[in-house]
Amino acid sequence: MTKIAKAGPLAIACLEYGPADGWPCILGHGFPYDVHAYAEVGPMLAVAGARVIVPYLRGFGPTRFLSAKTPRSGEQAALGADLLALMDALNIERAVLAGYDWGGRAACVVSALWPERAVALVSGNAYNIQNIEKAMEPASPQEEAALWYQYYFHNTRGLRGLARDRRGIARLLWRMWSPTWAFDEETFARTAQAFDNPDFVEVVIHSYRHRYGLVPSDPHYAPIEAALAAQPPIRIPAITIDGDADGVNFGTAHHANKFTGPHEHRVFERAGHNLPQERPAAFARAVLDARNMAGA
Repeated sequence: MTKIAKAGPLAIACLEYGPADGWPCILGHGFPYDVHAYAEVGPMLAVAGARVIVPYLRGFGPTRFLSAKTPRSGEQAALGADLLALMDALNIERAVLAGYDWGGRAACVVSALWPERAVALVSGNAYNIQNIEKAMEPASPQEEAALWYQYYFHNTRGLRGLARDRRGIARLLWRMWSPTWAFDEETFARTAQAFDNPDFVEVVIHSYRHRYGLVPSDPHYAPIEAALAAQPPIRIPAITIDGDADGVNFGTAHHANKFTGPHEHRVFERAGHNLPQERPAAFARAVLDARNMAGA
């Protein structure tokens, strides 16, 4: 069932699974994906007693900005603030937070800056908080090649390309990032509808420019960005995950020192970037194990 919650500057559309009085669990999708990444994980967790909430991120699906004057920011502070505002709007004091890519970043931001609101964390690609100060430090040639789409979005050609063929770019990224995942056209088309959001292009372009310091933040989120610049550790119980066939992220076991509480790192075999949709049972197991790690 899709519900709408007014949270901060947004009307956030969410799918919910499980009993209303279940233990809260919020699952965050990435780019270029949507809530259907959790189409199998959500029901699995509901059977385990969870109240599962899967929000469409800003710029995706039915989620909308409440004011035309609000900057269409895609920065990490905005994603974290959206998650916190959604919890407040739904009267959820604490929740198990899980996600990957953009959704994992939001979960990491809340876990690091507001640990009292998070029971436990599951994060695809581990410590997802961006170090913008060091964004211009080059990576290996292999890593730089995988980030072509980010550099493409830095210029007008990429902006026009995304506006002209958002589905084509997303389909290509799915194939490149998850080379072992044989998704069909129906699966892709179900998610691709989320890219028709009127703010999709602007939010995406801002996100991939902001993380390199190429565009300013929304001033509203400046205090959060300042706190994230310190690269705060995550102290709550956490399970981090990589796929061994991820075509855009080549492993994050070296992030272990950013997790100062109970922590376990897992690698899903023959899995790419879209971890919950490619390995739903293993992802759901990680969420349950993280909750158990927290003694909840």
